[in-house]
Parts: sequence; C-alpha cells; structure tokens
Amino acid sequence: MCGIVAYVGQKQAYPILINGLKRLEYRGYDSAGVALLNGKMNVYKTAGKVQDLTVVAEGQNTDGTIGIGHTRWATHGIPSNTNAHPHTTPGHNLAIIHNGIIENYSALKEELKKRGHKFDSDTDTEVLLHLIEDILNNEKVELDEAVRIALNEVEGAYAIVVLSKNDPNSLIGARKGSPLVVGIGEGEFFLASDATPIVEYTKNVVYLDDEEIVIVQRNGEFTIKTIQDKIKTPYIEELEFQLEMLEKGGYDHFMLKEIYEQPRSVKDSMRGRLNTDNGIINLGGVKDYEQALVNAERILIVACGTSWHAGLVGEYLFEDLARIPVEVEYASEFRYRNPVIKDTDIVLAISQSGETADTLAAIELAKSKGATILGICNVVGSSIARSTHAGSYTHA
Repeated sequence: MCGIVAYVGQKQAYPILINGLKRLEYRGYDSAGVALLNGKMNVYKTAGKVQDLTVVAEGQNTDGTIGIGHTRWATHGIPSNTNAHPHTTPGHNLAIIHNGIIENYSALKEELKKRGHKFDSDTDTEVLLHLIEDILNNEKVELDEAVRIALNEVEGAYAIVVLSKNDPNSLIGARKGSPLVVGIGEGEFFLASDATPIVEYTKNVVYLDDEEIVIVQRNGEFTIKTIQDKIKTPYIEELEFQLEMLEKGGYDHFMLKEIYEQPRSVKDSMRGRLNTDNGIINLGGVKDYEQALVNAERILIVACGTSWHAGLVGEYLFEDLARIPVEVEYASEFRYRNPVIKDTDIVLAISQSGETADTLAAIELAKSKGATILGICNVVGSSIARSTHAGSYTHA
C-alpha cells in the first residue's frame, strides 16, 4: 500500500507532508518523495524511508504552501530514486502521486511514445501523468477536464493527486479502488490515503467514492464530480477518533503498543455490546440483518493477513456456538477462483483499515452473487464500511 498526503492552504506544506507521511508509515513502503510549489516546482525523492527523504531535502528549498507527498510500495519498477513518486513532466509543469495499479499502462505507454513522449521511469504512474499532459496540450482543456478524460481511458485502480505549476492555488484528486480522503480545514485542504494524517489538523472530512474527482482550492472552495462529469453533493463527516490514538504512547514501536493494548482493545470492542449480567448481545450495526443471520446456511469469512488469522478463530467460535458451517478464505485467492456463493450465504469481511484492496474485491464479487455482506473494521467511513450491507467497528 502506498501513502498519499497533499496540502493547500496558508501554512508551509513541507512539515505537514512529512508529518503525514510518517503517520502513514504503517502501510509499508520502500521509497518516499515530495513536490512543493513556490514559483517553481521543487521535487525531492529517494528510495528508503521518510527519514532518508528529510536528509535529501535538508538545506534545500522546501518553501511553499501547496504540495504533495508520497510513500511508494513498488509494483511497476524496482525501488529507486527514479521510480519514486512524485513523477513530473519535462520542465516540472505537472506532478502526480498515485496509489494503485494501471492495468493497461503498457498499451497507453506505447501509444504515447508514438506521439513523442519519453519516459524516465518504469512506473505505470508516469504513463498516467503523460496521458494527462497529452490531453491537456492537444485538446486545450482545463487540467481537471484533462484528468477526467484521462481517467476514462485507464483500466485498474487508482488514488491520485495532481499538482500544476500553472495553477498554484488548487489540487486535483481522484479515486477508484484505492481510498482518498479530503480534509476540510479553515482556509486549507488536505488529501490523504486515510484520515490518520488529517486528524491533527481537522475533524471534517469527505470520503471520495469510486470514480470521483475532487478539486480543492486555496480560497476554501471545493468541487466533487464523477469521471462522467456529473457534479456530486459532498457528504461531510466528523472524525470520531483522537490524535493520541495514533501515537506510540510511550512504546518503542507500534507493534509493541498493539500487543500490550490487546486487553483494552478487546474491552473497547465489547463495551456497550456485551452484557454478561443478563447474557444480552447488542450489535446495533447488524440489527436490520438479524433474520438473514438466522436463516444463513453458511458463513464465508474473507480477509487478508492478521485479519485472516482472526477469521480462523471466528470459524471455531461460530461453528461451536451457532452450529453454522463456516469457511475462511484468503481474499486475494477468493476473488480469482470462481467460488460458489449463494444468496443464503453471509459473507463476513474483516479488515483493520477497511481499505484492503483484495478484501474489497471479494466483497464486490460476493455482492454480485446476492450474498449478504457484513463487515468488521476499525476505520469509520472506510471503503469496506461503506460497501458492506451492515457491520460493526472494533473501536480498537
């Protein structure tokens, strides 16, 4: 998973971007970079950690009240300075950061080469940037329209933010299959892969839906539209978690913190839901689907990583207590093996972040077969929370 952070406002962008990238380090990455705009576009990037990036940028011009930052997990091209994001066009007129995979990048790249485009990296992201530039130059449209047209030509998943030297007062973001959150501050906007880099500055956020584009402007205005050019009314939510929940809390590592906080996390998840005195369980999030649970002939648990291990524990408990057959599937394999799914099945998707791409794909497959989809995740407003029929937050 890559990490995206972007800012436009009145503050210096660089410390906000670096701070945000550090908060996204839990997602894993192999390189990092930033692009800052202050008359000219300054780009600093490196293979390695965010700390390595700060060394590269030390003593350089990091001024600017608009910028984009990225941590990359290599998919196309090895981890290297050249393949690190942001990618820029010749002359540094445009810069882009991207999370996801452009599946038809090879065909697009060959076509763009025929039109005279030259590429520095091995990434699919640079292809998307050149496609936007090509449309911008040849069709004589505004940047947001060039982005919209380009996104109609790509296949695959993306969360992107585009920065333009010709428009130093706005950022353009878009998503499909990869998350992107808009943070709304006082005279400032934030864009990020999730809310963790944003909560320190604002609690007001908009979670973009698939195939949506957002244009945020320094004057405090923002617009959301679809890649079909339909204007959408934004739904502004208030974040419920606190900044201290994201800190290490005196532990040397986040993993240690998670290990030692497990007893409290279990209690937090059960609080208000399990009354041991009278034996009542109250899961308000699934109340409307109680009958579907009663009538279920089978429960399918789909997850990845440690969520999959949690699902294995759940299998034992469900079968022991409810006497319903349970199967636990690794989401990345489930989506490709043409599984048998019935409309009497309950599919339970588990994901801490609520953004696990393979689990999301498994949800969409199960939905298409008519199954009832329930979710367990820890992030309010995440993609899985919004794509399931019902579910519960862990409050961990």
